[in-house]
Formats: sequence, C-alpha cells, structure tokens
Amino acid sequence: MPRGSTSTSSPKPTLEQALGNVPDQFRKRLIPSFLELKTRFREGKLDAAGLSAGKFCETVIRLLQHQLTGKFVPFGDKIPNLADACSALEKTPSSPGIESLRVIIPRALLFLYTLRNKRGIGHVGGDVDANRIDLATIMRAADWIVCELIRVFHTLSLEEAQDIVDSLAQRELPDIWEVAGKKRVLRPELSAPDKVLVLLYSEEEQAIPAEDLFAWVEYSSMSKFRERILDPLHDKQLVEYDRDAEMVHLSPLGIRRVEDTLLKAGSAA
Repeated sequence: MPRGSTSTSSPKPTLEQALGNVPDQFRKRLIPSFLELKTRFREGKLDAAGLSAGKFCETVIRLLQHQLTGKFVPFGDKIPNLADACSALEKTPSSPGIESLRVIIPRALLFLYTLRNKRGIGHVGGDVDANRIDLATIMRAADWIVCELIRVFHTLSLEEAQDIVDSLAQRELPDIWEVAGKKRVLRPELSAPDKVLVLLYSEEEQAIPAEDLFAWVEYSSMSKFRERILDPLHDKQLVEYDRDAEMVHLSPLGIRRVEDTLLKAGSAA
C-alpha cells in the first residue's frame, strides 16, 4: 500500500495481542518496561532509559526461567547475578522449539545488560558517560528480544506477527518525532541534507519516497528539493536516488555519516 494512503482493513494487532501467550504476570511487566524504554530513548532521557533497560532484562530472564524450569526468582527479590542466571538457562535440557529461549535470548539479554551496566547507563558515576550510540544499541537489542518472543509466543497469524516485528525493527532515534503520519527531525540546527540522512537512517533497510522526504523536511519546492538536496547527496554517494521510481535509500557512506557525525553531534548538544 502506498505511503500516506488509508485502509479500511481491521487495525493492526497490538503488542499485547502478539504476546498473548506470555503468562499475565510477566506480560503485564514486560510490555510496560519495553515501551517505557522506547519512550525514554525517543525523549533523549538516557539515564532513565538505562533504568528501564534493567527492568526489561530482569523481567525477561524471569519469564525464561519460568518457561524452561517452571520456577523463577520472585518479583521483588533481587536476581543475584544475571550472567549466572543466563548461563544456568543454557544448561537446562534441550527440547524441540525452545533453543531460542534457552540459548539465543539469554545471550542477547546478557549483552544488553552488560552494555547497560559497564558503559555508565543507568548509574551515577560510571567510568564512561552514557551516549546515544550505546543506548541505540541497547534499544535495538531490546527490539530483537521482543521480536523473538513474538515469534515464539504469538497467537496471531504469521503475517500479523511479522508486521509487528517489522515495525519494531525500525531504528528508534530521539531526534525523530512521528506525528500525524509524518516525521520531523527535532534538530533545527541541521541542514536539509543532514535532516534527509537522519530521516533515511530511521527507516533501516527501506527506501523512502522522495515526496515523503520533501514533506518531512518542509522544503520550499519539490523541484528545488530534487536539484539542491537529493541530487547532490546522490552524487556524493550518501544516498541512492532513483529518479524513475522517485525513491531514496541511504548508502553505507550515509550510514557512516549519521553514526559518526550527526548522532554524536546531537549527543554533545
């Protein structure tokens, strides 16, 4: 369906529906902690997002313990050592269909939790100040974990589950504000070309219609936008601009500029 078009089909399933088979005592903690993490990341509240990441990890590990052993550390009790808890899950007996819960998700959790702890995120007095690149990595890992839980637990059709997974896989950027079907870059100091690069970066692995980028950047005219913004970006190999299809895709050079320059500049602001 083209961007901006409307549909009379039924609404997309919610995260609550996608995780409908997760026991209620875990689901009612898992979803709020995940959404809280995403909200705090978008708002640029890095330390608060680190705290949300910790709650998310501690909820997921309890869910895995329950699923694999029938027992879990009660909510309200401290998990003594998350690394040991993840290692213990890998040692549970293997059985068909649970390798993701036993091995893959615990390893992703351990990476997420270690990065959150060792890079100063969520803690006062960390050796290295939290920054947006670290937290963006945490956010992507949390997205993947939820996607994998949807794959394992979903009560939806494969198509509906995949739809939620795809929406979760989009990059979350504090500088991007989604409102009324549009995107805005909340960095007024950025030039129009740099805003285009950040907008493209927010849609990982997807091309964006040139018309959408023009509207989101609020440029003066479409013809000038093509001539002064898209063509030069294409010539510098920062984007691939297909004039026939009127689609724009971020190149590896464009990704490098966003991650090495634009995100770091925003973090220092």
